[in-house]
Amino acid sequence: MKFIISPAKTMNVDTDSFAPHDLPRFLEQAEELKNYLQSLDYAACKALWNCSDALAEPNFERLQKMDLRRALTPALFAYEGIQYQYMAPGVFTREELASVQEHLRILSGLYGLLRPMDGVTPYRLEMQAKPVDFRCKTLYEFWGTLLADTLAEETDCLVDLASKEYSKCVLGKLPDSVRRVQVTFAQETGGKLKEKATFAKMARGAMVRHAAEQNCKTPEELRSFCRFGFAYSPEHSSLDHLVFVQDPNWKSN
Repeated sequence: MKFIISPAKTMNVDTDSFAPHDLPRFLEQAEELKNYLQSLDYAACKALWNCSDALAEPNFERLQKMDLRRALTPALFAYEGIQYQYMAPGVFTREELASVQEHLRILSGLYGLLRPMDGVTPYRLEMQAKPVDFRCKTLYEFWGTLLADTLAEETDCLVDLASKEYSKCVLGKLPDSVRRVQVTFAQETGGKLKEKATFAKMARGAMVRHAAEQNCKTPEELRSFCRFGFAYSPEHSSLDHLVFVQDPNWKSN
């Protein structure tokens, strides 16, 4: 069983706490994308990133000095988004960290597919970005079936904890031999289930931690997850879709 998760837009550099185990597997492709980005002027980068000057300026400056082989941070500790905060990798035990390294994969617009302890450098490039004057019109086209093929070689069961933007580059391209398990964290409102982004991100990160702590080997074992008022709902679930519904009376401290 492997989990897939999304990256985070916010990243940090920490070369002291943990040393990377490896370089990313698709470094050649990442170098091609880096070279393309470095060929763009500021206006083109800002348009590609679709962000404000406050975000574009430091990212453009960082891009000019980007080195994909030096001063690297393990991916699990480089991303700082909500999902990673609630995964809390900094307090994993040695055994839990080994479990996460084995079972977790991070999707990335720049790097394609990352193992948790692969060394990365901060970057900005979302999977849904649409390059201009590049050999591919989208990053989905650029990565093609490579990521799905790689995951299919690693596992026969994939648990999707990624956003649709990222899971899209994998799920529809997997062979039928790979079981796909969707996980939904929802609230019931007016008789309908709705996902709220912040709670879903929190729960996705916490589920990765739960799986490592409990040494979960199958999707069925994930049903025991219960944090932030979420509990497995047999009523709303199916074999390959695990639905966790939040208690309406749950309150965060």
